[in-house]
Amino acid sequence: MNMEIIGPFILTIISGFSTMIGIIPIYFKISRVEDIISFTLSFSYFFLLSICIFDLIPSSISIIINNKELLGVLLSIIIFIIGYLIIFLIKVKEDKSSLYRIGIISLISLVLHNIPEGIIVFISSYKNIKIGLKTVIAIIFHNIPEGLLISIPIYYSKESRGNVFKKVLLASISEPFGALLSYTIIGKEVSDVILSYILIFVSGLMISLCFNEIGHEILKYNNKRCIIFGFILSIILITILSILN
Repeated sequence: MNMEIIGPFILTIISGFSTMIGIIPIYFKISRVEDIISFTLSFSYFFLLSICIFDLIPSSISIIINNKELLGVLLSIIIFIIGYLIIFLIKVKEDKSSLYRIGIISLISLVLHNIPEGIIVFISSYKNIKIGLKTVIAIIFHNIPEGLLISIPIYYSKESRGNVFKKVLLASISEPFGALLSYTIIGKEVSDVILSYILIFVSGLMISLCFNEIGHEILKYNNKRCIIFGFILSIILITILSILN
């Protein structure tokens, strides 16, 4: 494997494993547990919605339209709806809490999201290492909240730190797995249109997660201060990401 391949792989590994930063809070003793849960869920809620509505969906639709895909927009809507509805088919053990369910569905959603993201990082870095570096920095900023969204709900549903670590690690590994997939199976060139359809599907899944799972849990805690702080931090982070892009 030559250097022009090793470099993109290293960048993909860095971006993927930045998700692990999100588990740091579970290793500290927190006195106001409900506050950290409420803040994390609120922050994740606004952040995921913003990423999907203002980034993933518009950029994906734009690529599909620019490639003059026949019935592409209609197909995108169908794929989005499938992604939105499939969340209702995901079953979690009945003895587990709603927090645990949020963590597991977040894990599934983010693994599906990180695989095409890994492909994007690998290809962009392979084509132009400077663009790849810029892409990785932006992805690091949005992978940290993803790690929080998996780790905090699962840990505070009375799971061990070891189990939480393994689950966040799975989400982290999925990104370099996407790079490996694009190199060994798909080839270095992957259709932007195919990636766009995958990201639209994932957007449907994540928006459904926000509306049907995270939103209901936020209302249970009804902590207005944490909701406001979560909203403000998500806006700050989205602004930083828009500048990096």
